[in-house]
Amino acid sequence: MYDDFFPERIAKLRNKKGVSARDMSLSLGQSESYINMIENKKSFPSMAIFFVICDYFNITPQEFFEADNNNPVKLNEVITDLKKLGDNDFTHVAGVIKGLANK
Repeated sequence: MYDDFFPERIAKLRNKKGVSARDMSLSLGQSESYINMIENKKSFPSMAIFFVICDYFNITPQEFFEADNNNPVKLNEVITDLKKLGDNDFTHVAGVIKGLANK
């Protein structure tokens, strides 16, 4: 199951961030083909590098494995902002979200 999920998830998150596999590899302190090897299922990161990858995407390991969460960074930003709202504003925003989700 994770043999396909893991490389696909990295590719999706990397593309959302707008960086190449080469640039990400180098940012992680790895060889320039490191992420490409993972995305092509020729390699698998160690647990230590997995945590570095999560830090790179600014997400938790749990968020990495939430397959239905396509925008974990944006979701965290929205949740942070929602926590600042008063009850009335929160109720209005919740109604808008429900309306959009039901489209």
